[in-house]
Amino acid sequence: MPRASSRICLLFFISVLLLLSAPASANRLVIAPESPWIYHFGAALILYAHIGGGALGIFSGLVVGFSRKGGRLHRKAGRVFVWSMFVCYLIGALVAPFLDTQQSTNFVAAILALYLLMSGVSSARRRQFEAGLREKIGLLVALMITTTGAVFMYLAAQNPDGSLDGSPPQAYMLFILAGSFAAIGEIKAVIQKKLSNNARTVRHLWRMCMSFFIATGSAFFGQAQFFPTWFNESFLPLLLGFFPLVILLVYVGKFGLKGLMQKRVSAVDNPR
Repeated sequence: MPRASSRICLLFFISVLLLLSAPASANRLVIAPESPWIYHFGAALILYAHIGGGALGIFSGLVVGFSRKGGRLHRKAGRVFVWSMFVCYLIGALVAPFLDTQQSTNFVAAILALYLLMSGVSSARRRQFEAGLREKIGLLVALMITTTGAVFMYLAAQNPDGSLDGSPPQAYMLFILAGSFAAIGEIKAVIQKKLSNNARTVRHLWRMCMSFFIATGSAFFGQAQFFPTWFNESFLPLLLGFFPLVILLVYVGKFGLKGLMQKRVSAVDNPR
């Protein structure tokens, strides 16, 4: 890793430690006015890193979605997307426990997004996909996410107000569905040990798109109050929010159909 990147990462983690050790409100992460300037600096750095990482990640993700898959622009924008979203999701996971409400939803969403992001990148980088320890660890993570989502959904349904930390039971459905699909994918990879290039591409695509959807959904649906009225009253939030799922349907459908055709051709060429 270049020296500049190492220094940025070091500064970021020092800021996180400063914030978590500061005399801050455990509900809102508000630094007391009389606190030393370095605590305020750490809080501001984390806030702008989270917002900036998310904004840059969404923009680069849109570029990736419209660019030719495997091309130069796709690879460069993809690197920006991965690093930006990694910072954004990591901050979200660290800060969520200190939020006033919906900390359970934000925390599980950040962990799910991080898991999908890293496992999706790992699938793309391995031209010859052979399942190993990473997939076994991924299976445990996916099962934990699914179980946590189910438990939180049950607790929300049992509460008198029908919510948990301000989130209704339906808010945890995404964690259960995405976690279950991810777990099935890990089991399939571990059993088969090797994945074809087409299957590896589908694995990469759906994980990256679902991770991207968590970011766009959080931004355009969960933070609507920060956007102009004209923007919220238009179709842009809907289009941008569901853009990753559209890309997912288009390309997973494309490669899934390609895989079926290859299997049929193989069956014809090699009859039993």
